Amino acid sequence: MIFLLDFSPIKPDFGLFFWTTIIFGIFWLMVGKMAFGPIKDALKTRNGDIQDALDKAEQAKAEIANLKAENEKVLVQAREERAQILKEAKDTKDSIINEARETAKAEANRIMESAQLEISSQKKAAMTEVKNMTGLMAIEIAEKVLRKDLKGDESQENLVNSLVNELNIN
Repeated sequence: MIFLLDFSPIKPDFGLFFWTTIIFGIFWLMVGKMAFGPIKDALKTRNGDIQDALDKAEQAKAEIANLKAENEKVLVQAREERAQILKEAKDTKDSIINEARETAKAEANRIMESAQLEISSQKKAAMTEVKNMTGLMAIEIAEKVLRKDLKGDESQENLVNSLVNELNIN
């Protein structure tokens, strides 16, 4: 126990220094073999994983930029197609309206011509009927005059007037 009483960590002797260095060297070799190698490998693996993740992120960023550019192209193309479709629809609408107007004008002209022909036909028929009635009236008057033996001009005029009055009433 005396040996322990003389021990002072502040002033080490050569033996303590020697054995401490030997034990530390052995400990360092063991830790180097058992811990530093796997730690070094883990760090290399982690560094590789991080680099792969960064590369993939850059690749994804480039793909996103390409997709954005494609989307813009598609949007521009869709807008152009929409404008073209709207223009075609407007042109079609205008042509249908113009065609309907022309058709309506042609139909109106046809109806007017048909009506004029009908009016002309009815007018001719009415004139023919008036002529026929006038002729029939003249024949009836002549027939009645001939049936009756009239003695003077005055009696003939009275007879004609009475017959005309009779026909106007009917």
